[in-house]
Amino acid sequence: MSCLASCLFASTCGLCTSVASEVSRRSARLAYCGLFGLSLVVAWVLREVAAPLLKHISWINTSSHSKAWFQMQAVLRVSLGNFLFFGILALIMIGIKDQNDRRDSWQHGGWIAKMVIWLLLVVLMFFLPNVVISIYATISKFGAALFLLVQVLILLDFTHSWNDAWVEKDEQKWYIALLAVSIGCYIAAFTIGGILFIWFNPSGHDCGLNVFFMVMSLILPVIFTGVALHPKVNGSLLPASVVSVYCAYVCFTALSCEPRDYACNGLHGKSKAVSTGTLILGMLTTVLSVLYSAFRAGSSTTFLSPPSSPRSGAKAPLLKAEDVEEGTDKEDKKEAEARPVSYSYSFFHLIFALASMYAGMLLSDWTSSSDSSDLVDVGWTSVWVRICTEWVTAGLYIWTVIAPLLFPDREFF
Repeated sequence: MSCLASCLFASTCGLCTSVASEVSRRSARLAYCGLFGLSLVVAWVLREVAAPLLKHISWINTSSHSKAWFQMQAVLRVSLGNFLFFGILALIMIGIKDQNDRRDSWQHGGWIAKMVIWLLLVVLMFFLPNVVISIYATISKFGAALFLLVQVLILLDFTHSWNDAWVEKDEQKWYIALLAVSIGCYIAAFTIGGILFIWFNPSGHDCGLNVFFMVMSLILPVIFTGVALHPKVNGSLLPASVVSVYCAYVCFTALSCEPRDYACNGLHGKSKAVSTGTLILGMLTTVLSVLYSAFRAGSSTTFLSPPSSPRSGAKAPLLKAEDVEEGTDKEDKKEAEARPVSYSYSFFHLIFALASMYAGMLLSDWTSSSDSSDLVDVGWTSVWVRICTEWVTAGLYIWTVIAPLLFPDREFF
C-alpha cells in the first residue's frame, strides 16, 4: 500500500507539474489559479477524512475535541500553508516593473520547485502547535473580510466597465441591450425577494429578523435606481440592476446559512443539501473572483493596476537579432527590449493569500463548531458575514455613484 501510494503521488505530481507548465506557457495566472483550486480540493478532502488521523497526533489532540474541531484543524492548516505560499511569493515579487527583472522568470517558471514548496508548506503546518493555528484563525477572519471587500470592489468595477463599454458603442442596439439586461436583473432581484418570503418566513413563527433582512433587500433596488437616475448624478440602470440582483443573492445565501434548528429557516429539512450547494457556489465564486482580479490587475484604467514602469510609455518595438547593427551597445539593446509587466505580480499573489484565508473560513464555518460537523458554512456567524457583505456592497455602490459629484476632480472607476 505504501509503494502504491508513493507511485500514485509521484504520478499525480508529475501530471500536475506537466499541466501547470503547459498552462503557464499561455498564462501563468491560469496555472496559479489551478494550484489554488487544487488547494481547495485538498482542504475539502482532508476535512472529510483527516479527523480520525489527527486524533492520533499528540500535539494536535491535546484534550477531548469533537469531530467538527478536528475538521476545522485540517482545513485551517491547509489554509495556512496556502497563505504562506502565496504570501511569500507576494513579498518576493514586490517592485517588479518590467520583464528585464530576473524575478519575472520566477513568476512564469520553476513549477516543479513551486509544487514541492507548496506541498512542504502544507505538510509542515500539521506539525505546528494548536496555539499557532488559533492565532491564524483569528487573523483569517480579518483577511477573509478584506477579500470579500475586494470581491465587492471587483464587482463594482466590472459593472461600471461593462456599462461604459456598451455606452461608448453609441448604437441603438446596444442601448436596447442595456435596457433589456437591466430589466432582466431587476426582475431577478424582485423574484428572489419574493421567494425568500416563502422560504424564510413560515407562518406561525415570529421571523422579524428574517423579514427585516428581506425587506432591506427589496428596498435596496429602489434606492439604487433612485440614486442612479437622479439628474445631478451620472448614473446608469445597468450597474444599479446588477448590484441589486447580487445583493438579493447574498441575502439568500445568508438566510440559507441559518442553523438547521431555527424555525424561520424553511429549508432546515434540507439544510445539508443547501449547505453543500452554497459551498460549491462560494468556492466557484472565489476561484472566478481571484482569476478575474488577476486579469483586471493588468488594466491600466483600474484600481488594480501595477506600478507603472519608467519605460512603460516608450513603445519601442523589440529589436530583431538581424536588425541589430554590429557594435551596438548591449545595454542599449537590453533597454530597447525591456517591456513593462502586464499586471502586478505582488498584488496578484496577495489576492490569492487573502482568498486562502476566505476559503479556510468558508470550509471551517468561520471557526464555529456549534453545528453538526456534516454541515458546511452554517451558523449565525456566516449569516452576519453575508448580511454585512450585502450592506457594504450597497454602501460602496452608492459611494461610487455620488463620489464624482462630491469630488469632481478625482476619477472613480
